[in-house]
Amino acid sequence: MKHRLPLLNSNIVKSLFKKVAYLFTILCIWQCAYVLGGCSDLIFPTPIQVARFLWHACADGTLVGATWMTIKRLILGYSISVFIGIPMGMLCSRFYILNAFIGKLVLGLQTLPSICWVPLTLLWFGQTDRAILFVVTMGSLWSLIASTESSVCQIPNLYIKAARTMGSRGIDLWVTVIFPAALPLIITGMKQSWAFAWRSLMSAEIYVSTIRGLGIGQLLHYGREMQAMDQVVGIIFVIIAIGFIAEKIIFVNLEKTLHKRWGFIKSPN
Repeated sequence: MKHRLPLLNSNIVKSLFKKVAYLFTILCIWQCAYVLGGCSDLIFPTPIQVARFLWHACADGTLVGATWMTIKRLILGYSISVFIGIPMGMLCSRFYILNAFIGKLVLGLQTLPSICWVPLTLLWFGQTDRAILFVVTMGSLWSLIASTESSVCQIPNLYIKAARTMGSRGIDLWVTVIFPAALPLIITGMKQSWAFAWRSLMSAEIYVSTIRGLGIGQLLHYGREMQAMDQVVGIIFVIIAIGFIAEKIIFVNLEKTLHKRWGFIKSPN
């Protein structure tokens, strides 16, 4: 243990240094492109202008409040799709009639861009949060159903036969055998569905304005209307950062834990 700690700290420092150097290189290229291109600030803002906008937006609470509102909408809409999509996908994988009825519908709606749901939801729900949640749910639900169905179908049939031999039937078979065996692949499908939900939310917030609170998608839209490119670029960076942080903190660690627990990768001694 005494020999591993300095090595671990050294690896963390090297990794951090590489990330900082990579970010610094991008900022330098960005600034050089601004200087050499001779573009107007209305078209191509500098890194300093974007950083200034982000600082002021955080200081007055606009960006913090909008980010929190967006995350709440994302979590709620995505949770609805998870609670519906995973059970529906598992049922479609085990019952032919249900798969024949819903399977084709899932394949068709999965290819439908989430922004296509916006006009429909505006007619149904108006400029409300329910319209945004509906778009988020529809944007991620079908992908989750399809990925869950595929995950369950990849379970070796030997597992189910062995469980039935030992007396497992009905709900017990689903809870103790089918779902745990498919869980690592289901998590991978949930990660993909999370990305679809995130994109759907941005599409919804750009076109749906509610009185409950602004989201970062609406800030992006208002920046375009005011021709404030520093705001547009700054919000784009915030959107990318939230998606990156969510994947690294939640899904990557969850996948590693499940893969170690299920024996897909070898745990270090």
